[in-house]
Amino acid sequence: MTAERGAVPDFLRICNVRCQFGGLVAVNGVTFTQNGDEILGIIGPNGAGKSTLFNMIAGITKPTSGTITFQGRRIDGLASEKVARLGLVKTFQTSRLFGSMSFLENVATAALAKTMDKRRAWQIAEEKLALTGLSDHRHSPARGASTGQRKRLEIARLLALQPRLMLLDEPFGGVDMAAIEGLIKLLLALRSSGIAILIIEHNLGAISRLVGRLIAMNLGAIIADGRPEDVTSNPAVIRAYLGDDDSSHAA
Repeated sequence: MTAERGAVPDFLRICNVRCQFGGLVAVNGVTFTQNGDEILGIIGPNGAGKSTLFNMIAGITKPTSGTITFQGRRIDGLASEKVARLGLVKTFQTSRLFGSMSFLENVATAALAKTMDKRRAWQIAEEKLALTGLSDHRHSPARGASTGQRKRLEIARLLALQPRLMLLDEPFGGVDMAAIEGLIKLLLALRSSGIAILIIEHNLGAISRLVGRLIAMNLGAIIADGRPEDVTSNPAVIRAYLGDDDSSHAA
């Protein structure tokens, strides 16, 4: 079933969220909103707090303070499986596929989280493999997938959960240019079908072509928020990526 499209303001709302591990403040007072028809990107150097923020949104890590609201419901503190049932799902930077299973079996296993009807789960798996361009590999073992195929297979598994918002962690990481082009087209098509997307990505060229808005983080805080061309040319973002002595463009 396809999610209904709607430009819902404040579809996702992050309000003054903070996460502290002992004496380390990983995320410090982050606030932003995302609309329900938006692809929003989050960038920043290593250690900026991006992954911790994602984990809090997905229910993997509990915020120290602040609130997270999804479609009008407060979700901070909910377990990740409950957050997923609400339609908010996440990939991981490192693939977590079942290598001994086929592409089809991987997606069908995910579908079983939404339906106990095995026949329906197989049908969903076929549909999502077709949508992500992987039908020809349905019976191939996942362990033999290329990096680009693994990224698509992870997205197919998320789609089997019928998401409303997908959190994608480094979807272009390790992927060649040809595969990146295909992934961009796929993600734009998913947005058009009514699925909002929030992305962490280090490939600034690719993400700038995909999103209409970028958030830049450094040292746990937001340092810029706006159009990709404005954010990547922001002096604070350039300093965060390249240091004070380099004035070249961050991208």
